[in-house]
Amino acid sequence: MSTDKALSNREIKAERNRLLDDAVLHSEDKSTSKRGFLDRLFAFMFRGFVYPQIWEDPEIDLEAMKITEDSRIMTIASGGCNIMNYLTENPEVVKAVDLNPAHVALTRLKITALKHLPDYESFFLFFGHAAEKRNIKNYETYIKPSLDPFTRKYWESWSLLDGKRINYFTKNLYQFGLLGRTISFVHIVARIYGKDPREILKAQSLEEQKEIFNRTLAPVFEKKAVKWLCNMPVSLYGLGIPPSQFDELHKAGGGDMANLLKKRLERLACDFPIQDNYFAWQAFGRGYDIKNKRAIPRYLTEQNYNKLKENAGKVEVYHTSLTSFLEAQREQSLDCYVFLDAQDWMNKAQLNALWEQVLRTARPGARVIFRTAGEDSPLDKALTQEFLNQWNYDPENSKKMVARDRSSIYGGFHVYTLSNVKPIKKAA
Repeated sequence: MSTDKALSNREIKAERNRLLDDAVLHSEDKSTSKRGFLDRLFAFMFRGFVYPQIWEDPEIDLEAMKITEDSRIMTIASGGCNIMNYLTENPEVVKAVDLNPAHVALTRLKITALKHLPDYESFFLFFGHAAEKRNIKNYETYIKPSLDPFTRKYWESWSLLDGKRINYFTKNLYQFGLLGRTISFVHIVARIYGKDPREILKAQSLEEQKEIFNRTLAPVFEKKAVKWLCNMPVSLYGLGIPPSQFDELHKAGGGDMANLLKKRLERLACDFPIQDNYFAWQAFGRGYDIKNKRAIPRYLTEQNYNKLKENAGKVEVYHTSLTSFLEAQREQSLDCYVFLDAQDWMNKAQLNALWEQVLRTARPGARVIFRTAGEDSPLDKALTQEFLNQWNYDPENSKKMVARDRSSIYGGFHVYTLSNVKPIKKAA
């Protein structure tokens, strides 16, 4: 499962940084321009632990992918939750790819824990509660002996701010990482203005959720300091939003970022019942509903535990870029591709290079799903017509699906289905 080469620590770190820089740095003058500086700052911040939980709704993914027992899936790993959720549908294989070593380590930890922890309760304690001292004993006894060296070293290394990383699981994993810290910061800002985001978790109806949101969180976005923060690209780095994606959000919001972010938060807070929307629980409660176990992802439910355990051996995890990974795959060997929002990071040349490999590796009828910060798909303007002609895309269906995505943070959800495979020229 590991593709790590026998390199020195310095060489591994240099290669990791190069991969991430290649993905993020687009500006003509990468060192001295304002955009080049912002790109480099984001790349630096993204080198650490970012996502303790993925922020794409797996129920929408699964509906779009139509997974069968023959499905061969490739996906960005991120927090690893999506991979675990896909396993509940019994695919043939899931190949997970990520540039970020922390996300690779978290995904491998989840798979190893699934294989070797003794029962559902210990698994839920580790990734549902993620805040129990017993997790360290279970790690030492059941997980550590079966971890690959790369993953074990990551979790047993020390973070400058937090100490030994494996201790995240005794202090609430979901309050760590760049995203976890950003959510905590938002809670602090709300409390400065006398508002408590957790109040909405007590709502008993959509009407009550709307009333609480309008009374507590909505007014915060009218504050001058908050408006100023929302218009600063650096402020959104903690949400994993690079400068290129910030530009799309800014355009989608008509230049009023505070209003755009308020509308998306309102959708999260008000459009779905709070009792079972685990994305809302993460945003407003900084954790899952561990008491009732309703607001939790499907991979943490007891009814799916045995199925997950049976399928744990179907996952492969790779530390590389999407295009590099696909270049190493056989022709017509995959039929589901999950790109999350990674294409918002890419320029035209990178997108065409990626989709050249998608076309080469895709089986007939293959499906590609991804999300975007703005509403529109970037492919219409970026891909060659020769590439686009190979795919069926229904923008109206995409709008309906993004409206049902409980995470509520994206403007677009897109599904491309391969209509036929024809020989194509190599992209310029």
